[in-house]
Amino acid sequence: MINFNGNIQENTTTLSINNRGFAYGDALFETIKTSYGKILFWEDHYFRLMASMRILRMEIPMNFTMEFLEEQIKNTLEANQLTNNSARVKLTVFRNEGGLYLPETNNVSFIITTKALETDFYTINTATYEVDLFKDYYISPSLLSTLKTTNKALHVVGSIYAKENKLDNCLILNTNKHVVEALNGNIFVVKNQTIKTAPLSDGCLKGVMRTQVIEVIKSVPGYTLIEDSISPFELQKADEIFITNTITGIQPISKYRKKIFTNVVSKSLLQKLNVKIRLG
Repeated sequence: MINFNGNIQENTTTLSINNRGFAYGDALFETIKTSYGKILFWEDHYFRLMASMRILRMEIPMNFTMEFLEEQIKNTLEANQLTNNSARVKLTVFRNEGGLYLPETNNVSFIITTKALETDFYTINTATYEVDLFKDYYISPSLLSTLKTTNKALHVVGSIYAKENKLDNCLILNTNKHVVEALNGNIFVVKNQTIKTAPLSDGCLKGVMRTQVIEVIKSVPGYTLIEDSISPFELQKADEIFITNTITGIQPISKYRKKIFTNVVSKSLLQKLNVKIRLG
C-alpha cells in the first residue's frame, strides 16, 4: 500500500506520463528510516525537505506541517503492517503536471512508500568494502547539488560502473576535482585525531546522517571535526574513511586502491549514534 496525497491505496497506482518527476526530474525525495513506528531524525528530514522545496520554488501547502506529514508516514506504515518492524520510507514530493521546462503551476503532490528492513538499530559492517574514484562525470559545486532531487543520472551511471568493476561503492568528484561524497552517502576522512568531511559549498548532499554524525563527533573529546575540501591525495594517507547515510548509518571503507583502512573510529561513533537514538 502507498500513500498518495493522503489516500492509502494499492501500490499498483499509475502516474501520468506527464508527471513532472518523470518528465523533468522535477521532484524531491526523503529516504527515512523508522524503527517500530518511530521516525528517526524526523525533524532534520522535515526541515531539509521544506528548505529544498523553497529552493526549487515549489509552493508549500498550508497543511504540510511536521505533524501532518508525520501522521501520513505513520498511516502508511500501519497500512503495510510495519509499525512493529524497521522500515525504509520514501517520501517523494513532485510539482504538479503542466507546462514544459516552465511549469504551469508550483503546486505539489506527494507519495509515500515503505519497505521492511532487516536491521533495527545501526550495526557496523566489517566485511570487505572496496571503493575507487568515479571520474567519468563530475558534480557541480552548487546549491542544487546539495538537494535530494530525482535528478540522479550521475549516481546511476556511477553505480553501474562500480558493479562492472567489482567495487562496493565509488567516490564522486566535483568539477574542482575535490572528493565530494560517495554514490549513496557523505564521506568522512580520519587522520590522527582529525575527522574531515566535504563542505556543502563543494556540492555534497546535505545528508541527514551527515548532520547527526557531525554532532556526535563534536561531542567526543579528543577529535577535531573539519568541514573542508578533500583532495584525492588525502584518501591514501588517511587512517580511516567511512560513508554515512540514513539507512546504513556508518559504513567503514576497508580498501581504496592499495590502501587498507581500520574501522576503530567508525565503530566508536556508531555506538554513540545508537545511544543518541535510544535516548531521543
